[in-house]
Amino acid sequence: MSAKTIGYDSTATAEPITTAREGAVAPSRAARELGLRRGDFDIAVQLGRIRTLPDDGGGGRRVPRAEIRRIRADPGFPDALRRAVRTVGTTDGAALLEVTKARFTRLARLGLLVPTTFSLNRYRAVVWRYLADDLMAFATDGRNAALLTGRMPEGLRDQLAEGLDLRPRNWRGRHLECLLRRTDDPWARAAAVASLLDPVDVAEVVGDPYERSRLSRFRPSRPAHGSPGSPAAQLAEELMTAADPDEIDRLRADLASAVSHARALRPAPRPAPRGHRHRPAPAPASAPHGHRRVPTAHGPRAAHPALQPVPDPPAPAPARHRAAEPGRLRGLLGRLRRGGT
Repeated sequence: MSAKTIGYDSTATAEPITTAREGAVAPSRAARELGLRRGDFDIAVQLGRIRTLPDDGGGGRRVPRAEIRRIRADPGFPDALRRAVRTVGTTDGAALLEVTKARFTRLARLGLLVPTTFSLNRYRAVVWRYLADDLMAFATDGRNAALLTGRMPEGLRDQLAEGLDLRPRNWRGRHLECLLRRTDDPWARAAAVASLLDPVDVAEVVGDPYERSRLSRFRPSRPAHGSPGSPAAQLAEELMTAADPDEIDRLRADLASAVSHARALRPAPRPAPRGHRHRPAPAPASAPHGHRRVPTAHGPRAAHPALQPVPDPPAPAPARHRAAEPGRLRGLLGRLRRGGT
């Protein structure tokens, strides 16, 4: 069976009745005009049956009016479109294949039936859904007749006994194909591959922090399952992250190749070298009194005036004996003369 598609078109945008961005409408309105439930509309987008465009205003993706007119003009609209996006769970899928639910589950775990979407029920059990068209194609392929009746081949039974379950991996493969189909931007395509890897693997493959920042900017949002940090959200994160060693190795190689291609076409932006950064304007000619401008490695800066040596204070005059002072000498002689009379 074909393993084309899918993932999710995360377009949780407000639904304006009219829009300034002429020629396109919000996904919710497009779904109503096409007679689809919102979940079926998302599947149609993922399958490539409805073309969407990025919103220049940053509000998610939008559907061109011309695309709606094209789909409405298709023969058999809307029933043909609804049949093309119809999904079924295990019970209805087993009925389509005319097998038991247990056999249907075994076929899905072996990777022979590829899920299109998944959800988590209130018990945090994973509920996988499959395209009805894919199941009918599998059932009508004569090469699969032995798998639908009789005893399962021994080799397949051994794999099931060892716990093989390829449903999460097959869903990731479809989801990646959907993401790659929606963009031609080289960094967005590299980010799509990175979105299926653990951040540790991404850091090991992409050592440049500016390139990792570029990948983060283009990283597609993942479908939400439960509030952030809840057990349901953690389980969904595990399902959406590559786990098998060979799958991780392949995605790491694909990421390295995609980043190399993006780097060659448009290198990731990074800060200008220090020597090319804008320098401050030079100081005016009349600097404040007592200051001058001196050049430095980062441009001129104010500097205090150089310290000048302070002159030594003048040496004191040689001290004279008080008796050598003329006035005091005359007074002394006078007293002597008076004493001798």
